[in-house]
Amino acid sequence: MTGNVRELRPKAGDSEKITINLGYVDLGHIDLLVQEGFYSNRTDFIRTAIRNQLDRHNDAVKQSVARHQLDLGLRQYSRQDLEAVRAAGEMLHIQVLGLAIIAADVSPELARETVASIHVLGALQASPAVKEALSDRIR
Repeated sequence: MTGNVRELRPKAGDSEKITINLGYVDLGHIDLLVQEGFYSNRTDFIRTAIRNQLDRHNDAVKQSVARHQLDLGLRQYSRQDLEAVRAAGEMLHIQVLGLAIIAADVSPELARETVASIHVLGALQASPAVKEALSDRIR
């Protein structure tokens, strides 16, 4: 039986909350579609609409990802990763489309010594101290 269980909603850590403003007529149309059973709720409609638009522009997105040399998806940077970069005498240029995570045990000093630049399209998760230490390198 447990083999048939699937996650209906992403966990809180797997998504980012956004706020949008819609006109009342558009909102009414969405509510009508929900009421008629086309979508389970407003969020389901909005996610579906966004995914359809992303699919529509898929080729352009793929070309841009390749052109900008972005890591796609989830990219984690551990303290060990950054210590290895420092030991090699190198600097990181973090470029991610999705979610970039700098581990909680990374000190602000280690981050400044090893991260030359950060460009994230999506979300960056790092301690407030690390974000502050790298604020001049985040674009």
